[in-house]
Amino acid sequence: MLANMANSLIEHKRINTTVAKAKALKAFVEPLITKSKTDNTHNRRVVFSYLRNKHAVTELFREVAAKVGDRPGGYTRIIKTGTRLGDNAEMCMIELVDFNDIYTNAKQEASKSKRRRRRGGSTSEAAAPKTETVVEEAPAAEEAVAEETQEETKAEAEAPKEDSKEDKKGE
Repeated sequence: MLANMANSLIEHKRINTTVAKAKALKAFVEPLITKSKTDNTHNRRVVFSYLRNKHAVTELFREVAAKVGDRPGGYTRIIKTGTRLGDNAEMCMIELVDFNDIYTNAKQEASKSKRRRRRGGSTSEAAAPKTETVVEEAPAAEEAVAEETQEETKAEAEAPKEDSKEDKKGE
């Protein structure tokens, strides 16, 4: 069962299973991924003896090993997804860490923004033009507000005249 689950994990990069199976699979597949970092005949044969699927072994040594080559460990991530309706078993998703674009892109963007904040000179220079544009935009906004108030006063001035005519007709 673990060999089949490991084949599916390597092929699809993530699978849904129970928490207990995912923990067992993590202990089964992480040493195999570590062996795939060094591509030689001996390691391929050792991994093949566990997986018994040459397509999974080929993908493990080509794609997966290329992405995890610099990582010292922790190649999989377990994310709990709730319970199964039929028997209330705890379900989770186990995935290969470097193949999830959502988490890797978010971390890269967050790290880039932190680097920008740490630079003292570039942030103050970038802030100076922004304040100038705000100062230039402020009078335009005030003019628009002034025009709106003028239109409102004209409308108010016209409204009582119409009311007074209607009042005279009613009397």
